[in-house]
Amino acid sequence: MIVLHQFQQEAVAEIERHIAERRRRLLLVAPTGSGKTVIASELIRRWVAQYRRVLFLAHRREIIMQTSAKLVANGVRHGIVMANVDPRPMELVQVASIDTLHVRGVRSDAMDLPPADLVIFDEAHRARGRTREHLIGLYPNAVLLGMTATPCRGDGRGLGNLFDVMVEAPQIAELIVGGFLVKSRVYAPIDPDLKGIKVQQGDYVISQLAGRMNTERLVGDLVEHWHKHGENRRTIVFAVDVAHSVAIRNQFLGAGVPAEHLDGETPIPERATILARLAGGKIKVVSNCMVLTEGWDCPPVGCCILGRPTKQMGLFRQMVGRALRPADGKSDCVILDHSGAVFRHGLPEDHVEWTLDVDKRAATPAHEKRKASKGPTLHECPSCKTVIIKPPCYHCGWEPKPRARDVEFEDGQLGLVVGGKSRTEHLAQHEQLRFYRELRGFAHERGMKDGWAFHKCKEKGFTPPWAWKDYPLLEPSPGNAGVGQIENHRLCQTQTARGGMTTQDHELIEAWRAVANAKLTEFRRQCWRLALLVRQGFVDKTAAVDRLYEIAIAHALVRALGEDRVEAIIAEAFASANFREVA
Repeated sequence: MIVLHQFQQEAVAEIERHIAERRRRLLLVAPTGSGKTVIASELIRRWVAQYRRVLFLAHRREIIMQTSAKLVANGVRHGIVMANVDPRPMELVQVASIDTLHVRGVRSDAMDLPPADLVIFDEAHRARGRTREHLIGLYPNAVLLGMTATPCRGDGRGLGNLFDVMVEAPQIAELIVGGFLVKSRVYAPIDPDLKGIKVQQGDYVISQLAGRMNTERLVGDLVEHWHKHGENRRTIVFAVDVAHSVAIRNQFLGAGVPAEHLDGETPIPERATILARLAGGKIKVVSNCMVLTEGWDCPPVGCCILGRPTKQMGLFRQMVGRALRPADGKSDCVILDHSGAVFRHGLPEDHVEWTLDVDKRAATPAHEKRKASKGPTLHECPSCKTVIIKPPCYHCGWEPKPRARDVEFEDGQLGLVVGGKSRTEHLAQHEQLRFYRELRGFAHERGMKDGWAFHKCKEKGFTPPWAWKDYPLLEPSPGNAGVGQIENHRLCQTQTARGGMTTQDHELIEAWRAVANAKLTEFRRQCWRLALLVRQGFVDKTAAVDRLYEIAIAHALVRALGEDRVEAIIAEAFASANFREVA
């Protein structure tokens, strides 16, 4: 007996509820890998227990054999109607190939159509068409249950002409959270130019599409990016046509990667052997043309390459769904999109609003907002190149650092520039007046104009009134940084011009060493503040250290204290855990 997950049990219960309410045409919508066949096998088991007959219809040999295996695991006896398989017509359950059943039971009298109280149509998005609709019409009194991951036609419109009620299982994102599917990691290195390619029946014309995609450069890029991002995983490739698929296979072989090719003409035994070798890890890559898009399960496959552009959202979701099944050691699946599909249809995890309305199309609201520039757009992670919506990157954890705000240093004062304006330490008016008078005193002593003092005050963040020129001059104090900077500069010029040191020079140096010592506390405070900004991510550490050295040199601290001590002061600030302020 197969044990169903909670969401599968709920789906079975909802289907039975609708049937009890005499609804006869139901559509089960469940993502690829969610266990639609398991749900069907449980429903079949319950119907057989009531001695009611069931007909299961599918169009692929792989689907028929997988369904048969699930029925065996659930203890349900059944017959198979398919070429090269011995029939068992007396069983209550028949699993039939649509084409074989139509040829044997409709177009000829080779067999009678099996009676059925319940007809289950797998991959129900393919139910439209003369043969399929005619076959369904031959069971007017049976309950019809369609099953699909993508309940829409090729043009995206609903299937309301065949089904009346839609039963929806959880979507991909919810199943990932529950651990029933794995998350996708999408790389989209190529967005091919598809301008000028005609569209027929809702998709690109294959002959034109093949000529655009089957080029040496694009095929070579596909192999190159597999080596870069594929992580040597077992991989399925979806190609445009047979020639394109063969070219991809050959390119992988030329790169030393074990690869095979499948198409509709590949003999069934050879196809089974190739897929078994892929599942066993003996080959790494299988390239195919519209063979493995539906009804094929291989959980070990961890990479899917989209080499076939499509305008059909349903086909896109069928292809990427092949790699979403969980397996031992498989935390995610890699999708290499060389077709531009994710930019056209969105990410596999995007929620889809399905509809039965034949006049409406299925939609992904989140992606529609992206395309309309009403929400975050898809873009590459700058670090690992994964396609993301917004930081942080779910693969490598990258997220942008807070933008460093400009830090302005004026005369030893650390000023944070906000909105283009510097916020430096505020001086009271009496402090501004004293500062200006000291600067004028220094300028008068050195033979400079009063305009120098005026501009120094402007740099400090205030404009001295004209009336302040009437105040007496003051001798500069040791803490006046503007005076300190100009004096050190002039001392260096004097020493260079004289070629030696006089007694007066030594006295001046000693005087300015005292100035440097007086400013040591202020320098320490600047070190702590800038270290805090670095810790908060607003300033780069290397740039901060370089700026502190500039301040130390400009304020003569290096000359007065020595490089080792200045370096120790800076290191102490950056090594602190709590960045406390210095008194």
